[in-house]
Amino acid sequence: MANCLWKLKIVDSRKQIIGGDKMVSELRYYWAALANCPSIGNQSLQKLKKYFEDPRLIWQLNTNDLAAANLLSAKRAQNLAAFCKQNKDLAEKIFTTCQKLQIKVCSIDDSCYPKILQEIYNPPIILYYKGQLETEALRVAIVGSRRFTPYGEGLAGEFASALAKAGITVVSGAARGIDTFAHRGALKAGRTVAVLGCGLDVSYPPENRQLLANIAASGGAIISEYGPGIKPLPAFFPARNRIISGLSRGTLVVEAAKHSGSLITAEMAINEGRDVFAIPGSIYAKSSQGCNHLIQQGAKLVQQPADIIEEYLLPAENNKEKTVPQVALSLEERALYQVLSYDHPLSIDEIMLSLADADVANIAFLLLQMELKGVVIENEMHAYRRAERV
Repeated sequence: MANCLWKLKIVDSRKQIIGGDKMVSELRYYWAALANCPSIGNQSLQKLKKYFEDPRLIWQLNTNDLAAANLLSAKRAQNLAAFCKQNKDLAEKIFTTCQKLQIKVCSIDDSCYPKILQEIYNPPIILYYKGQLETEALRVAIVGSRRFTPYGEGLAGEFASALAKAGITVVSGAARGIDTFAHRGALKAGRTVAVLGCGLDVSYPPENRQLLANIAASGGAIISEYGPGIKPLPAFFPARNRIISGLSRGTLVVEAAKHSGSLITAEMAINEGRDVFAIPGSIYAKSSQGCNHLIQQGAKLVQQPADIIEEYLLPAENNKEKTVPQVALSLEERALYQVLSYDHPLSIDEIMLSLADADVANIAFLLLQMELKGVVIENEMHAYRRAERV
């Protein structure tokens, strides 16, 4: 409980933003401003919040007052006091910037804050978000390596799409590789949440700018504990991972090497008592060593989306083998489809070897049409595979 004499220093109006004339009712912007102090991490901010309760008080205290609380070292108390003195209008600036960029702000005390995230060790005090931030949704994280194989690419999309179709929100980190394929797969059938290691106005990686916009516009959300303008730093991504696992009942690792960062997310999930799932791979594939190790350590081995869906007592979709895709294909498209497989993408030259009297231009046209129908996927090497294991 904060010292009552210190509480008398708080300004009377709960709507005043220090350093500005605009009036804002939410205290969350004060906390958001304090989170920008280089000397104050989230854990220290948690201690300050528990002690002082009202963030406006902290902005008015001098070094001696802050040091007297015995929450910070003398040096850090001095740095915080100097930061507050030099940035008196920061709360107002954050409010104005977020309004301009249509970014919403949620504090840990707000009703919009996801309840499952409040349960973790060191939950973020502030969340910036775009889209719809659900408080009690059933969420499963899908993570994996940035250095993916066609095997991981296909499985990430397949599992994400099936989970989303079953009503599970898919959470991932919007990174290159498995994260991206998981978001794309989920968007085909339901909701997905992307947790960033930078400000929401900083698209990282830049090629996912449109993907992030689609996530926010389709009923999902993009989330970060970092304010507008904050660039991604290596240290931010492990911190970001605790939010990915913290939002989720379970974490699925699709494809991960022995020292992949996605294993950090799985470890955090384990530490919080959450479920961890892993897809096995070849014992000779370095890209699957992390997943295989997790299974050795007790993660649940999964081979199909139903293995996860049934874990949460949801009716699983019939997973019987299908022999044809569930869309209308022309005779030429069906012949081409029979040449393709799910696990081994083929180049156009390789496809030509399997089709007698085939014309390159016609094959390219058919592949484009089949991509638009969602039955064929082209990878970064311009090779083609079936979109589903049928």
